[in-house]
Amino acid sequence: MNQASSTFVNIGERTNVTGSARFKRLILEGDYETALDVARQQVESGAQVIDINMDEAMLDSEAAMQRFLNLIASEPDIARVPIMIDSSKWSVIETGLKCVQGKAIVNSISLKEGEAPFLEQAKKIKRYGAATVVMAFDEVGQADTEERKFEICERSYKLLTEKVGFPAEDIIFDPNIFAVATGIEEHNNYAVDFIEATRRIKQNLPHAHVSGGLSNISFSFRGNNPVREAMHSVFLYHAIKAGMDMAIVNAGQLEVYDEIPDELRKAVEDVILNRHPDATEILVNLAPKYNGDGKEAVKEDLSWREQPVNKRLEHALVKGITDYIVEDTEEARLNAERPLHVIEGPLMDGMNVVGDLFGEGKMFLPQVVKSARVMKKAVAHLEPYIEAEKEEGATNGKILLATVKGDVHDIGKNIVGVVLQCNNYDIIDLGVMVPCATILQEAKKHNVDIIGLSGLITPSLDEMVFVAKEMERLGFDIPLLIGGATTSKAHTAVKIEQNYSHPVAYVSNASRAVGVCQKLLSATHKADYVTQLQKEYDTVREQHARKKPRSKPVSLQQARGNKVSVDWQNYQPPVPVRLGVESVQADIATLREYIDWTPFFMTWSLAGKYPRILQDEVVGQEAQKLFADANALLDEVQASGSLTAKGVYGLFPANSLDDDIQIFTDESRDSLLATSCHLRQQTDKGSNPNYCLSDFVAPKDSAVADYVGAFAVTAGIGEEELANGYKEAGDDYNAIMIQAIADRLAEAFAEYLHQQVRKVHWGFAPDEELDNDALIREKYQGIRPAPGYAACPEHTEKQVIWDLLNAEQNTGMKLTESYAMWPGASVSGWYFSHPDSRYFAVAQIQQDQLQDYAQRKGMSVEEAERWLAPNLS
Repeated sequence: MNQASSTFVNIGERTNVTGSARFKRLILEGDYETALDVARQQVESGAQVIDINMDEAMLDSEAAMQRFLNLIASEPDIARVPIMIDSSKWSVIETGLKCVQGKAIVNSISLKEGEAPFLEQAKKIKRYGAATVVMAFDEVGQADTEERKFEICERSYKLLTEKVGFPAEDIIFDPNIFAVATGIEEHNNYAVDFIEATRRIKQNLPHAHVSGGLSNISFSFRGNNPVREAMHSVFLYHAIKAGMDMAIVNAGQLEVYDEIPDELRKAVEDVILNRHPDATEILVNLAPKYNGDGKEAVKEDLSWREQPVNKRLEHALVKGITDYIVEDTEEARLNAERPLHVIEGPLMDGMNVVGDLFGEGKMFLPQVVKSARVMKKAVAHLEPYIEAEKEEGATNGKILLATVKGDVHDIGKNIVGVVLQCNNYDIIDLGVMVPCATILQEAKKHNVDIIGLSGLITPSLDEMVFVAKEMERLGFDIPLLIGGATTSKAHTAVKIEQNYSHPVAYVSNASRAVGVCQKLLSATHKADYVTQLQKEYDTVREQHARKKPRSKPVSLQQARGNKVSVDWQNYQPPVPVRLGVESVQADIATLREYIDWTPFFMTWSLAGKYPRILQDEVVGQEAQKLFADANALLDEVQASGSLTAKGVYGLFPANSLDDDIQIFTDESRDSLLATSCHLRQQTDKGSNPNYCLSDFVAPKDSAVADYVGAFAVTAGIGEEELANGYKEAGDDYNAIMIQAIADRLAEAFAEYLHQQVRKVHWGFAPDEELDNDALIREKYQGIRPAPGYAACPEHTEKQVIWDLLNAEQNTGMKLTESYAMWPGASVSGWYFSHPDSRYFAVAQIQQDQLQDYAQRKGMSVEEAERWLAPNLS
């Protein structure tokens, strides 16, 4: 690397548990002596500062930081360089500051929580005589453009120098290095934005320094070290010339700028400086040549490139290869009489092969979605030519899809849309939270052949019934498709189909959508299929009418008389370390460790439990590819900060009163903060109790002081923008992938936060040591039931949580009119600590409990019935 300034400072990155797997393992195993060798190697390799981070969920981060820094103090060959104390937790930073001799650097503070905590932390850092890294992050979020980067840094500079008297020379700005060459057009200028922001900081904010985490820039090429090192060197070459003073790097792995092969250096420089739109594609194509220490990688088998163009198009579609699709599509266009014939001919022939293989179980859903990405790229190339001739191609049918009003979930709908597009159906996707009037207006406007409705939460079922009734009232005669997690053939038959006199088809999953649509739009098969549907629905309705409860119903009084028996007088509920509400944030690196991957594969219709699914004889190979793609995208969002995870939790004094839980403002328990209403199992349980969640909280008349918690977390901030960006680029595969990943991260956040509450914040399980598998299997004390699920199935209870936690203000999460959480990648619920607390299903309730619940909630019986319809016998 050529350095434009001899004063440039390398900050060693390997003594960081979030950045080095080896260092993390050594610290977790307690092998601090060997961990010291990592620090020593960094210094010997040229690091002039070492960055130390102990932010790991399974660590006592404060104790680990203190122990490691004390050991460093006794190692002269390490202690001769300054220490950068790196943590997202202020308590860890302050612990570190108390240990370091000489001038330390704090990494980092920012305005993300507002000016007051920013200034308070800055004052403490000044008292310790330390310098600080200031992130370009404010109350709105991370800065990604040159303008935002400089705006936040300038504001921070003025606050620090004018209000705190912080020495300007002790301010180190980090204007956020984000990944480039990601394939997303909005990311192409990230390096230029950083470089130009650096230039403005150095010109306008006297004596301040500029730093950054260098590895982020090259995350798109993880696994290809020669290309990554070349990107680091080229980026530094230009950033240092603009005024960058220091960077967090692996000091032993920096390529010399002048020694980068000319071909690679030019390609990398074009990407870093965003010189032209094809820069990313050129570098992607070139990168394999330099993988493996500069040696050419094993060449891909390109024998298929020798086939006729129609067969090449088919191969690309089946294999999901986009590399040559534009040139092959252009060749096919030049050979065709009209551009539309390319779509109706070789492209649709290829997609028919995809459809046949999918139908035969020889291709899996992730592969089909990749095929759709290839198809969209080919069609995008042809569209200008088709538009010029004003051609309109033939399709198998036009289908409108929408997630109904009040519901925000659309992964399944999106997958169905892609699968149908692959089979030459024209899809009009209205998105989520679509009112009935909009659905029907758009259906008429576009003269669609089928309407498809999707929903996840139970209130969506009522909305589907309403849409069916409106279609009947307005004289629609087109088929209606019903799908989504809460839908079923029984609900379709009993509640929806009888309200519409034309075909209503329940679609259980994406793989069945094509067959259903083909039959509904077939002149020869439609009548027989509709007759078959009618017979199936008649059978389902008869079975439903004859259906008897599995267990004998009991009265609410009887059920309450059989509540869970707890000896409250000989039980001391654990007292939370601190009562009240706390906002929390979690980084993607931490949450990845808590992901339950099994539901991720289910989203993609790959059946099997993780990790066994990766070795499955049938789907194992595709599962491995999918897993690799998911982790590559996780790497990208982790590096770019394009997904944000925010949460809030609260711990409160509480006692139960029959089936309610009363939540109090403070330990005096004189002032009621909220009441959480719950339902009780209402069937004959024999020798087992009739469970209600309130049973796990000490009754008010027991005089035992008990507590409950509540939480709301999301990992979906930024998800919609990312998904839309991929969709606009014709990349449905990654659009669906980012949604699936965000969902997994939200569940992981819920798991992680619950662990932190048990071990630290409530503190009733401080010695808990469970691996991720044990967490997934819920081997811990306590439960976190969520409104809308089996133990507390009534969705409006989410509003109690929202009000208790001020969730919208603290996280940005919102509730729709049907009490769906937005962003969709969100989780909320209650915390119970009692060792006997357990999950259960309320299942069917009787009219006496419905009326009692309505009275307790202040609802009309009709309104309560709407929310509890699935539970009514």
